[in-house]
Amino acid sequence: MIPRALAFFFLILCLSSPAFAEIGRIKRVTGQAWIERSGKRLPPAVGQPLLKGDTLVTGRNGRLSVTFIDNTRFSAGPGSRIALSEFRFDETTHKGAFITQIDRGSLAVVSGQIAKEDPKAMQVRTPTALLGVRGTRFIVTVH
Repeated sequence: MIPRALAFFFLILCLSSPAFAEIGRIKRVTGQAWIERSGKRLPPAVGQPLLKGDTLVTGRNGRLSVTFIDNTRFSAGPGSRIALSEFRFDETTHKGAFITQIDRGSLAVVSGQIAKEDPKAMQVRTPTALLGVRGTRFIVTVH
C-alpha cells in the first residue's frame, strides 16, 4: 500500500510542477490536426489542455484555435507547424513571457495580458525573423 501511495504522491507533484502546467486549451479543431508532445502525436480535442513545449500541427485542410490562460487567442491555418516554445504568466501581476516558433503556415493572433503588460514579452520567431508584438492583432504567414 505504501508504494502505491508514494507513486500517487509523485504523480501529483509532477503534474503540479510548472513543466506540466496548463498554458491554454484547444477551442476549435477542423480537418487534419495534431499536437506533438514529448515525441508523441496526440489528436486534439475541444477543451484539451496545452503545455509549454507543445507543437501545433495542421494538415492541408486543418485548422486549430486556442485560448491561452492570459487570454491570448491563436488560430493556426492549414499546413502550419507552430511550437509553443516559452510561456510564463503570473495571474496576479499579468507579467510573463510568450515565445512562439512558426516554421510554416499561418497564425492569426489576438494578444492577451502578457503583451498588454509588456509588449516586449511576446515574440514570434520564424525561420528568417524575430517579430516583437507591438499590437493586439496580427497575422504571420511563413512559406
